[in-house]
Order: sequence, then C-alpha cells, then structure tokens
Amino acid sequence: YVHAIVLRHPDENAIDAAAAVSTVPIINGGNGAKEHPTQGLLDLFTIMEELGAIENLIITFVGDLRYGRTVHSLCELLQHYRVKINLCSPASLEMPSGLIQQIRNRGQLGVVSAELSPKIVGESDVIYCTRVQKERFSDLGLYEKVKSSLIVDPKVMKDAKKKMILMHPLPRNNEVTPEVDRDPRAAYFRQVSLAL
Repeated sequence: YVHAIVLRHPDENAIDAAAAVSTVPIINGGNGAKEHPTQGLLDLFTIMEELGAIENLIITFVGDLRYGRTVHSLCELLQHYRVKINLCSPASLEMPSGLIQQIRNRGQLGVVSAELSPKIVGESDVIYCTRVQKERFSDLGLYEKVKSSLIVDPKVMKDAKKKMILMHPLPRNNEVTPEVDRDPRAAYFRQVSLAL
C-alpha cells in the first residue's frame, strides 16, 4: 500500500490514464514533452530562494520551448504572479501557439525572438535555458541546424544584470558553456541541490 504515486512516463497521456484507475493521488513527475510540474515547483522555489521574490520579475526562457516541458510547467505556475515572460527560441522550437496565447491573454508576454539579444539579456531577472533534445527530432538535419543556435557563454553574461540568475533544469549539452559555471549568477547547480 502507498499514499501516493509519483509517475514519470514518456507517454503524455499516462498521468491521466493512471489517475483514472488509481485509488491514491498521482503526482506528475514528467509526462512526455507535455509537462513536468514537480520541476516547475522546484524552479519557482529556486527563484524565491535566489531572488527573494517572484513578483515583478522579467523571466526569459531560452532554447527548446516547443518540447521543453519544464518551461511549460513553470509558465503555468507563473500565471499566479505579476511577471513578464520573454521567449527566445529557433522558429522550429517555438513554444506551442496555445501556450503563447495563454501567456498573452494573461498580459505576461514580453518579447518573442529567435535570438537572445543583449537588450533581452540586460533586462532579464531570470534566464532559464533548456537543452535541445535530439530524441525529439525525427529530422536529424534539423536537430544539427538548431542544436547550437542559442548559447549562453561569458560574453552573453556580460550584458546581464549583476543581480539576476541563470537557471537550467539539467542535464545540458552546449547551450550553457562550462565557463559560465564560475559565474555567481549561474544558479543551476544550486537549483538541483534544492531538489534533494
């Protein structure tokens, strides 16, 4: 007997199927490319711990926003706060239009861009990077084309505020270079440690 089930599954519908027959609560630990609410809660907690508040922040999501379920879940949680959300991704990895519309309808949508410009970096309180996941691509040529299109390195971080954080749900590929690890604004290892 258990009091709850934490389920992580590659099928987007697995959580609903399990909840329909379970006699105990089902906690979504990630379902396909759809959601990852437990990561979203950790990310919200990380922002609070690192910056002291969530209200009135500018949060910029960078990378794979189409399949980035951590981004989808955090955006869902952010509806409860006064924040501005910027979206930076290659066109082929743009956030699904329905999610963009929800953010727009809430009055939270800032910039939607295919590049991470110095202006976007400079106004961001949080930059949240995600990796481009090879397994999400049926066309490997497209993967090769976009996998390194948005990279955060020390040069990019020079445009960032002194008080901001760089987050990443990990693991990473090359979207955040190892040289950034030494920057005190790089919060991703602290982000992971908060989950333990």
